[in-house]
Amino acid sequence: MSENDRRLVAGWHGRYFEDFTVGDVYKHPFGRTVTETDNVWFTNVTMNCNPMHFNEAYAAETEFGERLVDGTFVIALAVGMSVIDISVNATANLGYDEVRHHAPVFHGDTIFAESEILNKRESESREHVGIVTTELRAFNQDGDLVLSLERTPMVLKRAFAEPSAAVPPGWPDGVGTQPDDVDSS
Repeated sequence: MSENDRRLVAGWHGRYFEDFTVGDVYKHPFGRTVTETDNVWFTNVTMNCNPMHFNEAYAAETEFGERLVDGTFVIALAVGMSVIDISVNATANLGYDEVRHHAPVFHGDTIFAESEILNKRESESREHVGIVTTELRAFNQDGDLVLSLERTPMVLKRAFAEPSAAVPPGWPDGVGTQPDDVDSS
């Protein structure tokens, strides 16, 4: 391949406010298996002192018979999984409402997430963004609903983002391959 065969091609830049339609459901890519390390680390970092998350002997005597994954880790994981489809171009998260843990999560469970667009509206105070409300749902590998919540990010409008192959979301101008580095004809 010669230097003239190279092209700078835009990758995924995320959705902008205009891209959302009420009723659309996005099944987020990449399920993730929750490990014991995830649970112990997150429990310690957040100073959650409930022995249900870090004391095997204690947890063995409960109705579950084993340690549970910290529920706030499950929230963080599900929200993180949704970013690729919902909030790559968010300027702020305005709220998390109606949070419900429907079933426990255990070490070794694989979590999958999807988001449904419930509402969208123009921002009354910022012309460059709109407000999108979603229902985020997380399931385990058996299809059991383990978490649901409403999430409301403020999302950038495309006209104010000016996405390009050379400067995708999160990249500073001038870093990496630039249009002058490849054939632009």
